[in-house]
Amino acid sequence: MKSFNAVLYDHIGREYPRKNQYLAELAQLQGAIARGEGDKAELNRRLTELTRTRNDHPYLKALSQFQSKEAEFKRTLGTIQPDPDPARGFDEKNKALLKALAVAQARADFYETYAELDYEAQLAFDQAKLELYHLPRIIEFRQNTQEQILTAQAEAKKLTPEAIREGQTRLESETAAARQAFQNGVAQLQKNRQEGNISKKALANGRQMLKKEMNARLKVAEFLNPEKANAEFIKTRTYELKAQTGVMENVMKKDIADLRRRTPVETEKQVPWLSLVTLPIPGLAQLLMNQPVKALLFFLGTLFTYGAAVPYALGFGNYMGKGLFGLFSLAEGGTRQQRSIIFMIEGIIALVLLAIALAIFIGSFLDARRTETGRIKGIRERSWFETRTGIQTEGFPYMVSLPALLALLFIVIVPLSTTILLSFTNQDPNHQAKFSWVGFDNYVAIAQGKGSVGKAFGTILGWTLIWTFVATTSAILTGFALALLTNNPRIKGKAFFRTIYLLPWAVPAFITIMFFSLMVAPNGAITNVLNSVSTFFGGDGDIRIKNSALYTRIALILLQTWLGSAYVFLLSTGVLQAIPEDLYEAAQIDGASGWQRISKITIPLVLFQTAPLLVGQYTFNFNNFSVIRLFNNGGPFDPATYGNLGGSSDLLITYIYNLVMTRNYQAMGAAVTMIVSLALMFFTFIGFRNSKAFREERL
Repeated sequence: MKSFNAVLYDHIGREYPRKNQYLAELAQLQGAIARGEGDKAELNRRLTELTRTRNDHPYLKALSQFQSKEAEFKRTLGTIQPDPDPARGFDEKNKALLKALAVAQARADFYETYAELDYEAQLAFDQAKLELYHLPRIIEFRQNTQEQILTAQAEAKKLTPEAIREGQTRLESETAAARQAFQNGVAQLQKNRQEGNISKKALANGRQMLKKEMNARLKVAEFLNPEKANAEFIKTRTYELKAQTGVMENVMKKDIADLRRRTPVETEKQVPWLSLVTLPIPGLAQLLMNQPVKALLFFLGTLFTYGAAVPYALGFGNYMGKGLFGLFSLAEGGTRQQRSIIFMIEGIIALVLLAIALAIFIGSFLDARRTETGRIKGIRERSWFETRTGIQTEGFPYMVSLPALLALLFIVIVPLSTTILLSFTNQDPNHQAKFSWVGFDNYVAIAQGKGSVGKAFGTILGWTLIWTFVATTSAILTGFALALLTNNPRIKGKAFFRTIYLLPWAVPAFITIMFFSLMVAPNGAITNVLNSVSTFFGGDGDIRIKNSALYTRIALILLQTWLGSAYVFLLSTGVLQAIPEDLYEAAQIDGASGWQRISKITIPLVLFQTAPLLVGQYTFNFNNFSVIRLFNNGGPFDPATYGNLGGSSDLLITYIYNLVMTRNYQAMGAAVTMIVSLALMFFTFIGFRNSKAFREERL
């Protein structure tokens, strides 16, 4: 037998003595045996005798008698009726409160005798006392407020046309006086302005203040009409009746919840078996532990699991696939209409549904386990009011994030999982409708440079890394230099220059890219200028930028420098303007040179604020699809090096596009995507981790 604790605990660890004398004696004997106190054989004999004669224990007999009387008493609670006189003329809510007050009085009278016998009786007695404290105040407030409403309604019926006309006359008189006061005040302000005593701004502010005063007088004047005043009074008191009643009832429920948390519970159970036994049915344990609302919520999860997730995983309700089994077979041996990709996607959806069901099972089990082990220690389970309050406070971030998480599962996780699994198949131009699992063959081919796909991968990867580092770094340096230049106090026309520098960011990028593409075409403006310069210096004057891999790459880097510098310029300008001038003045007094002020003050402060965003610029350029595709479509092309899958200026992102969308190498494209994604995540994390803002936990 597992040992009982000699004391009980509440939710914050406070100790309480046991009221169950039978369990207290068991705990005392078990503790003495464990500590080796006295004759062990005698203690074991007494322990055996105590458990054998359990039903004859005086305390348990008294407890049984109390429970019998309690059951009989609860049957009489439904017959209790309040004194009908106080409820006469009022609504059903007051009648219900009066009945609750009468029931609370009866419960207090009954449980007072047994409060020292059992913690359940003590809780019932203390709760009844709390209700006897709060309910009369709620009833009194409601009765007084309703009497005021009834009085106002009676007065509204007694209003005569003469009284209404008199009130309307007073309203019109007060309205005219308020407007006249406003006009007189404005006239005085204008006179002061003409005499030069106040400024134009003071005139506008004074007019605004006078208008506010007039509106306030007009609002108050509306209540000079007795009909309007009476209607507003009734409306206000009706709202107070509903709102304040809810507040007062919540205060009572909060006090009762605090009382429950301070009152332990006793049980003879020592092993939390209920949570294990009810594991296949989420919500059942909560129902058996007197948590019906929470049980209902978990029962909905049970319905989802056995009504949707499991049947779908077994193939019922699928569009074409066979649930989880289709994920393994990939439509092998199926009809011509059955496609492997559909089987894969539906298998992934089945896994997601099962993952949601598993989360429900785990959540239900952990909740039931926590409640059950808490009861063994003496901690009382939460009521629905406590659970709801906890959800609205500590659980609020999780509740608002849950819909986004569910959407994320199907919008992000399912496509991502499809890409991952697709990289382990042989889907290519020869295996479109039906493909099969090939393990790591695609990754091995890429690593070894085999085949038309693997052969071009290394070359394209090298150019992608060069492009990312050079284009992004040059854009950052250019943008920062321009920001420093325009932030210099000696520069005139800053607004003009800032407008010019922001144009690359303001103008849609695809327009700029197409424009530059036309200018470097064989007869483009830039090409003609370069050819003229080449001829002047003795060259052949036959520069063809788009036909040269080197020239094309240089042009792309310069183009991205122009496009990316505007964003960095904007970021840096905002940070530079926020740096206090005192720092530069103090550094200058200390003898710091211009370069020292930039290197020791400007650059560290700018990087601290912008480093995470600059890291994102490298990631963006690594996957900059549009500039490559729109400028030269990845060319010039070199079949000897790249085959028919890419060109000299293709990045990995455009290479993947060619693989998947043009040549139908979906499996290889997925494998390259996974390699690129993992590498980007790793290097992005390294970049963030090395930034000062990340180290100081500002991110």
